Amino acid sequence: MGFLSFLLGLCGFGVGTSAGLVIGYYLFIYFQPTDVKDHSIRPLVEQDTATLQRMLPEIPLWIKNPDFDRVDWLNKFIELMWPYLDKAICRTAKEVTKPIIAEQIGKYKIDSVEFEVLTLGSLPPTFQGMKVYITDEKELIMEPSLKWAGNPNVLVAIKAFGLKATVQVVDLQVFAIPRITLKPLVPSFPCFAKIFVSLMEKPHVDFGLKLLGADVMSIPGLYSMVQEIIKDQVGNMYLWPKALEVPIMDPAKAARRPVGILHVKVVRAFKLKKKDLMGKSDPYVKLRLTEDKLPSKKTTVKHNNLNPEWNEEFNKVVKDPESQALEFSVYDWEQVGRHDKMGMNVIPLKELTPEETKTLTLDLLKSMDPNDAQNEKSRGQLVLELTYKPFKEEELAKDYTEDANAVEKAPDGTPSGGGMLVVIVHEALDVEGKHHTNPYVRILYRGEEKKTKHIKKNRDPRWEEEFSFMLEEPPINDKLHVEVVSRPPSIGIHSKETLGYIDISLADVVSNRRINEKYHLIDSKNGKIQIELQWRT
Repeated sequence: MGFLSFLLGLCGFGVGTSAGLVIGYYLFIYFQPTDVKDHSIRPLVEQDTATLQRMLPEIPLWIKNPDFDRVDWLNKFIELMWPYLDKAICRTAKEVTKPIIAEQIGKYKIDSVEFEVLTLGSLPPTFQGMKVYITDEKELIMEPSLKWAGNPNVLVAIKAFGLKATVQVVDLQVFAIPRITLKPLVPSFPCFAKIFVSLMEKPHVDFGLKLLGADVMSIPGLYSMVQEIIKDQVGNMYLWPKALEVPIMDPAKAARRPVGILHVKVVRAFKLKKKDLMGKSDPYVKLRLTEDKLPSKKTTVKHNNLNPEWNEEFNKVVKDPESQALEFSVYDWEQVGRHDKMGMNVIPLKELTPEETKTLTLDLLKSMDPNDAQNEKSRGQLVLELTYKPFKEEELAKDYTEDANAVEKAPDGTPSGGGMLVVIVHEALDVEGKHHTNPYVRILYRGEEKKTKHIKKNRDPRWEEEFSFMLEEPPINDKLHVEVVSRPPSIGIHSKETLGYIDISLADVVSNRRINEKYHLIDSKNGKIQIELQWRT
């Protein structure tokens, strides 16, 4: 025992060590640091937003931010569809990258680059919330909060100079808040022409990278450098207001914009059948294009004539010559009662040669049903001259613009010092009558009146109707009177009611070329109306 004490003393563990332990314990117990305070316990409701986000970073955005909506249904949908989405996305990725790789490998003397394994794994991405912006333009803006901690397996084989190297990407994590804009909204499925994707902040991207089986990301300093490079490159390309544009369909075709003019000349008819008890028939012709909301064109009435001659010309605007057709019907005019239909027929526009006048003699049919036995009965014939004149490609490209604030040019014949005032009635909100609510819009300007169609029993009607006024000079000092009126029921004792009105100054329209706003209706409790005004020169 004495020998052991001798050895400890030589090493410095003698009396000094014992005394040091006693003194240290005394100082620890009886002397407290002055800068250390006791923790204060406070309810979560008393914490500010920044503190809560720091304490609880994994809480979904729809809890922390009321602007974000909960989208559990979308996460459930993606979870169920993920096995199929995985295969579809990987197949598409291979097809898209194949020509790009083939174009690039020649520059670097690489024999081939192939995906040996490509799968996104079994863990689907989740959306922590989604924010939707409401605008007055024809667009839909969404901001989903995306988090994906996946287990993908991407194995790429690179062959060059007789050697083969493999690169593997594993354990991918992506946290991002993209802004997805669908525009313009169009009346053709899928109801939008393009997708624009932007990033509202630099994304967080983390992944493992193996080269020849070794973890490259474990090299000191490489991980942080790759992180910053990815953030900077992605940010420079897609950080808002920059965007990735994905075309879905031709915007001009999707928006059903005019692509040509159909000139129709109704020449004559012959061998029509007698419809009147006293006399012969009083025929006239109605013309319309399918898929067109405009009213039908009508010829004059030829009284007491079974072989009438009209030689009247009409012009119809064509929006899709591949699907539209000219439908014509011959009626017997009646002074009292319903006009009797004498026959009809249809001419598909795709059968017409552009810029070539075609004279057609067509049999009148009972209906367009090929199995209708009454079509065998002779009803007479109608002679038409048709000429389809498409617009030139450069005119279509010049007229179309992706800018929602751009304004089309006025048509030919517009006064040089004036222009065309276009009024587009979009919708009304919270309009309500005392006895009935069947609203329509009445527009008064310089003594001219225009009306939309009326919509039955609707407090939030949508019209999307366009009206135009040709003017000799800019309407700098003019006002446009817009009135929402409720049409009374056909059977009832109540008269029409005014649901509200607004007088819009046109000076701003001339200077800005386009205004699209919601106006509070005067003499209405909560009513609003959205009116778009354009000044085309």
